[in-house]
Amino acid sequence: MQISFTLNGRPTTVDVAPATLVAELLREQLNLTGTHIGCDTSQCGACVVHLDGLPVKSCTLLAPALDGATLLTIEGLQGAPGSNLMHPMQEAFREHHGLQCGFCTPGMLMTAVALAAEKPDLTEADVRHGLEGNICRCTGYQNIVVSVMAGAAAMNAAKGE
Repeated sequence: MQISFTLNGRPTTVDVAPATLVAELLREQLNLTGTHIGCDTSQCGACVVHLDGLPVKSCTLLAPALDGATLLTIEGLQGAPGSNLMHPMQEAFREHHGLQCGFCTPGMLMTAVALAAEKPDLTEADVRHGLEGNICRCTGYQNIVVSVMAGAAAMNAAKGE
């Protein structure tokens, strides 16, 4: 079947089998490999993307659900339009050492951006609760929490400009 959607700000039309998962479509058909597949059971969060502005786990979402929708992947996450800058959350993860091996990082970033957009004045408890669906096996989470809080503050500051 043919589906049309907006992918990282660009109109996209693809042919997919009805049983194709969004993660498979992104990685295997569209060559967008930033969305990682860690568990195939919706437990780890490495595959989080934004569907119509909401974070979803792409390893359990069927591609036909994208028809007419807007999808944002880690490849589409960016700083100010027209700039070559990283998104404030990406910059915060870099600055505060919120990653180690990097496997969980795309999903963490996508979840964190949605979390910060939903609740700009995040507390540590908010961040820890909001990241419950994302697993990191390397960092011990403390630097991720610090990074998300710094990224949320930077996103707020960017809105005020």
